[in-house]
Amino acid sequence: MEFEVGERLRYVRERAGLSQRVLAKKAGITNSTVSLIESGRTNPSVGALKRILDAVPIGLADFFALEPDRDRQVFYRAGDLVEIGKGSISYRQVGRNLSGRALQMLVECYEPGADTGRIPLTHEGEEGGVVIAGRIEVTVDDQRRVLGPGEAYYFDSRRPHRFRCVSEEPCRIISACTPPSF
Repeated sequence: MEFEVGERLRYVRERAGLSQRVLAKKAGITNSTVSLIESGRTNPSVGALKRILDAVPIGLADFFALEPDRDRQVFYRAGDLVEIGKGSISYRQVGRNLSGRALQMLVECYEPGADTGRIPLTHEGEEGGVVIAGRIEVTVDDQRRVLGPGEAYYFDSRRPHRFRCVSEEPCRIISACTPPSF
């Protein structure tokens, strides 16, 4: 199931009692950018969406999990995973509503050349992942490494970090973040 980022952003912004102008100022972007996202005329990068949601504040997981709580599901078919990414990076989350959960698991897929953005990501928690296919360049602070199948990363997510697919094939990663803050 795919979610409309713009409609969700408008809902979250209004629920927080923020105008587009106030949200834009808090996030360090232009008012027109918020308007374009909410109207569905542009999609933000993952990094930009994270910065905007930090200004609300709400995490990416909670942003995409805004639904009534259901019984906790235990097993998931591939089609049950919730897409929380858009564009050249796919983040398929295990579980719809992570409220009250301690762990967020993702199946990540980066198309060739896909990048999380020039501005590094930062968020609460720790994260780790194992590359299943392709090659990914991971930058954490001033450390940079290209990882291939079977190689892994694990770091404090408050450290600035960035991911970029450097292979000619899509890069697939199984990752986890605790607490669910991405």
